Amino acid sequence: MLDKRKFYINGEWVEPAAQNDLYVLNPATEKPIAVISLGTAVDVDRAVAAAKRAFETYGRTSLEERLALLEKLLAIYKRRYDEMADTITAELGAPKTMSREQQADVGVGHLQGYIDALKRLKLREKLPNGDTLMREPIGVCGLITPWNWPANQIALKVVPALATGCTCVLKPSEFTPLNAMLYAEMIDEAGFPRGVFNLVNGDGLHAGAALSKHKDIDMMSFTGSTRAGIAVSKDAADTVKRVTLELGGKSPNIVFADADLEERVKASVLECFNNSGQSCDAPTRMLVERSAYEDVVAIARRAGREATVGDPTREGAHIGPLVSHIQYERVQALIEAGVGEGARLLVGGPGKPEGFETGYFVKPTIFADVDNAMRIAREEVFGPVLAIMPFDTEEEAIAIANDTSYGLAAYVQTGNPERAERVAARLRAGMVHINGGPHRYGSPFGGYKQSGNGREGGTFGLEDFLEVKTVHLPDAA
Repeated sequence: MLDKRKFYINGEWVEPAAQNDLYVLNPATEKPIAVISLGTAVDVDRAVAAAKRAFETYGRTSLEERLALLEKLLAIYKRRYDEMADTITAELGAPKTMSREQQADVGVGHLQGYIDALKRLKLREKLPNGDTLMREPIGVCGLITPWNWPANQIALKVVPALATGCTCVLKPSEFTPLNAMLYAEMIDEAGFPRGVFNLVNGDGLHAGAALSKHKDIDMMSFTGSTRAGIAVSKDAADTVKRVTLELGGKSPNIVFADADLEERVKASVLECFNNSGQSCDAPTRMLVERSAYEDVVAIARRAGREATVGDPTREGAHIGPLVSHIQYERVQALIEAGVGEGARLLVGGPGKPEGFETGYFVKPTIFADVDNAMRIAREEVFGPVLAIMPFDTEEEAIAIANDTSYGLAAYVQTGNPERAERVAARLRAGMVHINGGPHRYGSPFGGYKQSGNGREGGTFGLEDFLEVKTVHLPDAA
């Protein structure tokens, strides 16, 4: 078992202020693989102080200097790529193939996307009225990342902070801290100045709240549940710091009868189940035109039965466990609610898959005949659970799709390009995927309504970490 109780503060691995151990469990075996420390406000104070000192000089570095550091980081990440993939498999339970092809790959893709965006960024420009506009780093940033796509969110927050000249303190999820500590090693090896990047492990109630409330933090960037995002916003309000949030989702997937049903429905089921359903933008509500409804139900049932659960250390396209016992119980409660509220169970259901009594494994589950008022249609399940419901008209589909407190992503399947554009324009979501169109590195990621605010990735992700200053010269005209 790994001893990972130290924090990375001011360029060194240091002992925590108090002994408060937490065991990191492998979700497939339920056995501890590491021990970490849960940080306190004292640890956060030390990290913020280091970041504040470092900002005095790092905030004045040139764009070229920061680009050179990011290029070094990219080379190191590529060299240690397999370490990152294996670490995420061990602590999250992401199957080996998925971890290597998706979970670890985002660390390369987002970093390269930010490097490309930084090269295009204008830090100084002349406005049409003659005034000068300058973009400057916002300062010291508190970054809180989740467990479901850990390297993804670290890259989407840490990289733009470092790229723009900010300094930062990262608090990763206590369920998946090991990939963050590996990332800290890479940053250290790349040669970033002392105090520019700091890492304190801990839970949200203590370390996370200490960051959000801290008077010397200029910005908070948080990814996680909507409930926790609200708490971060309230904690940050007293010091009027900038807050960006990437929160939950209940993404609609509108399937019209003119779509390639066999291809698009099967792909949609697999996307819903990807990462064991633990993705905020997963297409968890499938809205189907009534004339194709039973055909879609049959295809979805078949795809669901073909989905398998397996050992995450093995290669393959199978589904791994959920991250924790807490998450397992939450998903089980919602599956049972679906059964209790009268949805038609097509595949899966409550309990663990046969042969997987140990580990936080869940049966891939599909419900049909779901009403949009049911809990499985309203609440973010965050497990491999799909809800299918019918609609009669395009207007009704749009109404059902938008009838949610979330607005992160939406999906449209149709053979009619004009309809696709028309429907996409009316969906209240930050991202719309048409006929399987993927999210590409460098494009903004984020949502409407209670799915958060701000955008991550590429140029938009950099701008969230920048202040805008206008310089008014006497001879501007």
